[in-house]
Amino acid sequence: MELIIQLIAGALGGNVIGALAKNLSLGTLGNSIAGIAGGGIGGQLMGMLGGAAAGGAAATAGGLDIGSIVSSLASGGAGGGVLMVVVGMIKKMMAK
Repeated sequence: MELIIQLIAGALGGNVIGALAKNLSLGTLGNSIAGIAGGGIGGQLMGMLGGAAAGGAAATAGGLDIGSIVSSLASGGAGGGVLMVVVGMIKKMMAK
């Protein structure tokens, strides 16, 4: 369930950053796709780097307490935003 939350948060994060950084925006669909990928990757990386950062023992046990949901939202949203910015910068550099 955490992965689904991370993917949705990633899509939201990608679109929020795309709206804020219009020069890097990939369009709604592109922002969503990059955000979904980044949300999944970011959430999984945070889970591997530190159990506490990704919800602690509840996340590894499969529990859905408020801490694991919030950390999944944060890591997915941040990962989605970061990957959208990276892809946007690469696209902008290739367009020159």
